[in-house]
Amino acid sequence: MSKETQEGITVKKEENFSEWYTQIIQKADLADYSKVKGCMVIKPNAYFIWEQIQDYFNKRLKLLKVRNAYFPLFIPESFFQKEAEHAQGFKPEVAWIEKEEEGERLAVRPTSETVIYDSYSKWIRSHRDLPLRINQWANIVRWETKATRLFIRTREFLWQEGHCVYETEEECDKEAVQFLNEYKKLCEDLLAIPVITGKKSEKEKFAGAYYTLSIESIMPDGRALQMGTSHNLAQNFSKSFNIKFLDQSGKEKLPWQNSWGISTRLIGALAMFHGDDKGLVLPPKVAFSKIVIIPILFKETEEKVLKKAKEIENKLKKYNPILDDRNYSPGWKFNEWELKGTPIRLEIGPKEIDKKQVVLVRRDNNKKEFVKISSITKKIEESLEDMQKNMLEKARKEMQSKVVKVSSFAEFQKAIKGKKAVLVPWCGLRKCEEEIREKSDGAKSINMPFDQPKDLKEKCFNCNDMSLGLWYFAKSY
Repeated sequence: MSKETQEGITVKKEENFSEWYTQIIQKADLADYSKVKGCMVIKPNAYFIWEQIQDYFNKRLKLLKVRNAYFPLFIPESFFQKEAEHAQGFKPEVAWIEKEEEGERLAVRPTSETVIYDSYSKWIRSHRDLPLRINQWANIVRWETKATRLFIRTREFLWQEGHCVYETEEECDKEAVQFLNEYKKLCEDLLAIPVITGKKSEKEKFAGAYYTLSIESIMPDGRALQMGTSHNLAQNFSKSFNIKFLDQSGKEKLPWQNSWGISTRLIGALAMFHGDDKGLVLPPKVAFSKIVIIPILFKETEEKVLKKAKEIENKLKKYNPILDDRNYSPGWKFNEWELKGTPIRLEIGPKEIDKKQVVLVRRDNNKKEFVKISSITKKIEESLEDMQKNMLEKARKEMQSKVVKVSSFAEFQKAIKGKKAVLVPWCGLRKCEEEIREKSDGAKSINMPFDQPKDLKEKCFNCNDMSLGLWYFAKSY
């Protein structure tokens, strides 16, 4: 098959979301499967997105007085045993090294609380050492037994994990919320993905946490995707790892701790949310090449058109433009760069040169405009800014359309079967959640949003006990 006849996305997003997603990740050159089951190769297009996430968040961390560090990949088994709930929660996912070290097994980190807090027990002595705020960018291994999906659920992935230590519960609470809100800003400002901020149920909280906060988004297929978490760990790990400090009066005390993280799952969310039947749609802020220039070539005017196209390329260097002068038809090139999500396409041929203009096409709305070459830089800047804003607004509307508020289990069942997320009054009890999950073929609580109605007195939609508030439920990834 010649390159001219290769197909793009062969299924529609609404008809076969799972296959559509797999195709878009591979055909848009974001990732590929590895020979190791459940692992992936992150290709340059996607890794650039991860670098933009890192750059954005590192700037925020610096302002919040968080320092980056790195801790070992291997964790002694005895560390896991120090916090029983944590050990039990991660037991099914831990990958163990067969060879023992000093008489005990080593785990490949599924998360780093234990190995980091062993160091903290040596570093913290006085209230002057607090607050301690450290972040790590690292890889994680969780030995998934479920079906894996590129970026969304793999055995190895990249993430950042922050670990902070405080004198008081109030400080810990405040910053657990603060870092969650930083994730919200990142998702909305950089990735143009709207999120729901709230608190996880007791059943769904992080193993070993006092409570867990999360940002969640509802994907176009109605499933929820956890985008990031922030945990108040209370003094659980301080006790387990003997982390103590002397307060200002000289009394020995246990500090409060939190941890928080996001991962390369965000790249999968971006593809899911913004992609369409033509392929990927990249928010301009995370696109490496924000522009592709397509010269419309005819033998008698080819030299003139290419010369002008190169002048425009040089004029727009800061956007990493691609000048596609390959020997393929313009239509084939249009399809390829739409598949890869390039934000703006510029078309220039002999007719455009005569009129001293180019054709500008935006990827998000396929809107076509004629733009004078003399004002192209200003127009590109305006278009990219408007596209970033438009993508978030469109995504917000789409997510809102996937959520319905109900008050009875019959309505709940109907909504879940209709591939919707639901907002319901719920008691928050573990037993009730287990019952709901069984009766609804896997729907679970997502979180209880911070924004709650005043004086809510509704009963739980399932067990009829008094509700704690309104909660999001959905099937999830």
